Amino acid sequence: MKTPSPALACRLEAARSVVRDAARMAMAMRPQPGGPQGELKAAQDWLTETDGAVEAFIAGRMKALFPDDGFEGEEGGVTRTGSLRWVVDPIDGTSNYARGRSRWCVSLGLLEGDEPMAGVIEAPALQEVYTSLRGYGAFLNGKPIQASRVAEPSRAMIEMGWSGRVPKPVFMEKIDAIMELGAMPRSGGCGALALADVASGRLDGYIEIVINLWDVAGALPLLAEAGARVSPFLRDGGLTGGAVIMAANPHIAQTLSDAVRIPLE
Repeated sequence: MKTPSPALACRLEAARSVVRDAARMAMAMRPQPGGPQGELKAAQDWLTETDGAVEAFIAGRMKALFPDDGFEGEEGGVTRTGSLRWVVDPIDGTSNYARGRSRWCVSLGLLEGDEPMAGVIEAPALQEVYTSLRGYGAFLNGKPIQASRVAEPSRAMIEMGWSGRVPKPVFMEKIDAIMELGAMPRSGGCGALALADVASGRLDGYIEIVINLWDVAGALPLLAEAGARVSPFLRDGGLTGGAVIMAANPHIAQTLSDAVRIPLE
């Protein structure tokens, strides 16, 4: 069995440790259930004190560990450049987090140029940790995962993320197409975990019309290693701005792609 390069293996192990500590911090700061606590950046786009604190913690730790690596965060933007670049979403699913709900996560991905290499996604309130290293598998709590084998649309579960940046007619067109297939639509409010659900077979597909790199960086290597098919998010502008993403199990991916008119790689 081949083994990963020591440099990448070291980085994945370090990322796992840093994300674990960051997730503990986020849990300690999590609001009690109830009305949302935080500030609105835009319609339904929440920012909490925890977002900034967790990102600063991760940024500081990764700089100390790998000072030559680049770093990009949702709140702070690109703070360092390098051939290897860490991309963090300190709290993905902030609208859930701000209300004391459980479906949120800390996501950290590693890119080499425009190639996703490794990812760690921890959902501490769910007691789940996803890890992946390109070429060496995808795991949930240490156990290998694969995309589902569902091929019949009437048996499929498809999630679609909502964003205020997407016109309502566009959103409804895609939802209608999903329902016309006979699939069951879902929306959970956390893009990184939805993509992880596709990788683990809990969902058969996920679509979001405008999503950012920090939302997906930790999940892209997970999807690749789990055998899912993904639209060309990075090629189509995801490295520098918002872009569309569709991920699906390989048995239903083309059918879903044709229905919602989002091409696959």
